[in-house]
Amino acid sequence: MAYYRPPGPAPDPALVQRLTQQQQEMRQRVRAEPLAREPRLIGGCDSSFPTPDTILSVFVVLKFPSLELVEKVYNHGPVDLPYVPGFLSFREAPNVIHAFAKLQNKPDVVMVDGHGIAHPRRMGIAAHLGVLLDLPTFGVAKQKLTGVFQEPGPERGSITLLTDGRTGELLGEVLRSKDKVLPLFVSPGHRCDQATATRLTLACLRGYKLPEPTRLADYWAEEFKKEVR
Repeated sequence: MAYYRPPGPAPDPALVQRLTQQQQEMRQRVRAEPLAREPRLIGGCDSSFPTPDTILSVFVVLKFPSLELVEKVYNHGPVDLPYVPGFLSFREAPNVIHAFAKLQNKPDVVMVDGHGIAHPRRMGIAAHLGVLLDLPTFGVAKQKLTGVFQEPGPERGSITLLTDGRTGELLGEVLRSKDKVLPLFVSPGHRCDQATATRLTLACLRGYKLPEPTRLADYWAEEFKKEVR
């Protein structure tokens, strides 16, 4: 997700408390499990902020495993929540869900540009969307949000673990998606497990750093921005 981080005053403590409680409640609903069947369609989603107070969210749907593009949609709307560090999912999710509602072809699993449980409260955008949509989701992020890891080997396909530095809890896997490029951070969201998230990420690589569902979502986000300017 291409986050807009506006400067401003410290967030309202009451708002932070309310959002924290909502995340804790949603976390209780997250399930880690393998997919019931191999996906026929895989979705990818991404969001960006064309202006400080608007958001553009994109969904693409691809055939799996061929990765042929089936559908692409977007929704452009206002941002209703102020920026609060650690709670960006609440800024993005409503508009992402509006974009999802426009799809004629619903995916069997969704790859999200962002984190799943690799989040301080285990509720990154992929987990958040998975719970709200009740769909299998996982996150593929370009930067670490929390946890510790050893650098994977320089070659494509090298993997190391992302863990909680205090408890040792497995939060995700760090994957080198292309030779000698910075790694990706893969973590399950909802109704998905780590093995599935990593396997699908690897299966969606086509020579770029980003796997096709999120790469194409990012590409179309830039294209759709031209329509809303």
